[in-house]
This record gives sequence, structure tokens and C-alpha cells, in this order.
Amino acid sequence: MMSTEARGLLTLSELTRGDLEGLVARSRELFHDRKAHDRPLHDKVVGVLFAKPSTRTRTAFTSGIVRLGGFPVTYGPNDLQTATGESLKDTGRIFGSMLDALVARTSGPLGDLREMAGAGRLPVINAMAAEEHPTQGVCDLATMLMEFGSLEGLSVLYLGEGNNTASALAHGISHIPHCHITFATPHGYGLDPHVLDEAAKRAAESGGSVREAHGTDDLPAHVDVVYTTRWQTTGTVKADPDWREKFRPFHIDEQLLRRWPEAKFMHDLPAHRGEEVSGAVLDGPRSIAWKQAEMKLTSAMAVLEWVVTGNPRHSTRS
Repeated sequence: MMSTEARGLLTLSELTRGDLEGLVARSRELFHDRKAHDRPLHDKVVGVLFAKPSTRTRTAFTSGIVRLGGFPVTYGPNDLQTATGESLKDTGRIFGSMLDALVARTSGPLGDLREMAGAGRLPVINAMAAEEHPTQGVCDLATMLMEFGSLEGLSVLYLGEGNNTASALAHGISHIPHCHITFATPHGYGLDPHVLDEAAKRAAESGGSVREAHGTDDLPAHVDVVYTTRWQTTGTVKADPDWREKFRPFHIDEQLLRRWPEAKFMHDLPAHRGEEVSGAVLDGPRSIAWKQAEMKLTSAMAVLEWVVTGNPRHSTRS
């Protein structure tokens, strides 16, 4: 099963515009018809390693593997010999000799996934690392494509922490011509400067922009999407005991949303109603967060199909 040229998805920054747009379009296609494929994972065995909690992403990938004809082998945080000191390199070599691909959410940095992928010459899908959540980014762009019909020229406003979802959005949006995104984050909780700089340069090359602000006054007059995530990222703890006071101005309620009367609301979930967003907004008529959550399945299917077969449109029915 070991591949000499393993395709994986570790970060959206490493994709071409064509690959990203293909994944996004395929995600939408599968959303409309989950059976629009010829079971491209038939006889393929895919590891599903989650060392951190997950509802949507783990369910989406496990379900997606089965729907595409494959067999998932699942691992929890203490199931591997890494818990007893085995190296990631040795673990990767074993995975590469027995699996066709690996979907992984680990407690370590992105470099851990890259090490396993390299050691096993194994396609690895980053199901969330500290630095980035790329499959969430594919899901988000696919949701926008389905809602607006085109991604080109969209304007997005993100409010909250510059976390791994924000990094994926920055990289993803920066690939799309004439797209603009503003990240409004509290001081000290912005995006990684390297991510912001790289995404801003890429966006500028195609007539778009990626920028960061640290308040709610200097925000665009028009946006198509207002996006937030929960303030306490999965598995992390903030050192500042008063951090919630810094985040409070970025709470999205109906009053704030009225500044952009045509904008749709998105959230990667899980949500803490009353913190980053009010229940009236999350469950209101302008929210597409639940459609976005459903898109997690078909975007996972699109990524799996592309990683294992190399073809984002491996369908005999489309």
C-alpha cells in the first residue's frame, strides 16, 4: 500500500488555486448528491486518528470513508504506542506499510503530521493541528460557493481569535481572485504574522486583500459574510485570566449584525451562545452555520477522494 509519491493535505497554503477550487466545487457537488461517485475508496483502508475531541470532523471523515467505499481504522488519544514513547517516525513507517491514507488530529504541531507522512510515504490529511484547520477551510469556501454561486469578489469579516480556523480562512480566501477578508481580533490574539503576511501577499497578486484589525470601529462598510469561532479553541488554555474582557467587544449579536444587513453569518461550531455569538444570530434567518456544518461531510469526501485517487472529480455520475 505504501506510495512513493504520497499526496496529502496539511495546509491550504501548499495547494494550487486549481486544486483548491476543484475541492470546493466537488464538495458542493457531493452536497447536492452524496452518491455522485463510483466508490473511489473501494478496498482502501484509511486510518482515523483523533487525539483531541471532535464531533463534526471525526464523524464527517469516518462517514465519508464508508460512503466512498473504504474501511476506517479508528484510533483514540491513547491507542498508539506513541503513548509509551514510540517515535512519530516509527509510527509513520508502520502506518505507511498498512494504510492507504491517514486522517489525523493530534495534540502536537503540524510538523508531527509532516513527519509521519514523510516517514511512511503516506498521504496524511490534517484534521486540525495547532497552526491550521485546512479541511474546515475547504468546507467554509464550499459553503460560500453554494450560498453565493461564486467565490470571486466576496468580502468576509472574521471576528474573534486568530486561531487555526482563521489561518485556514486566510490561506483559502487568498487563493480566490478579488476576495477580501478582514480579521478583527483582540490585541495579542491575532493570526500568526507569517500566515498573515503570506496570505496577504498571495491575495494581492490576484486583486484581493487579507488584513487584520484590533477593534470593531475600523471594519469594512460592506461584507458578504460575518464569521466567528468559539473563543476558547479546542484543547487550549489562555494564560490571561481576564481574556474574556478583551474578547467581549467582538461578540456578535443582532445589533452588531445590523451594520451589514445583507451579510450571512457563519460559525465553524461548536458554539457557546452568549459568548462569541448570541443565540438569536446563530439560530436566526441569516445564519448558514448549520448548512456549513452539514458541508463538513461532503468536503471531507472531496478531500478523501482527491488525496487517495488524485482526482477531485472522480465521478462517473456527474
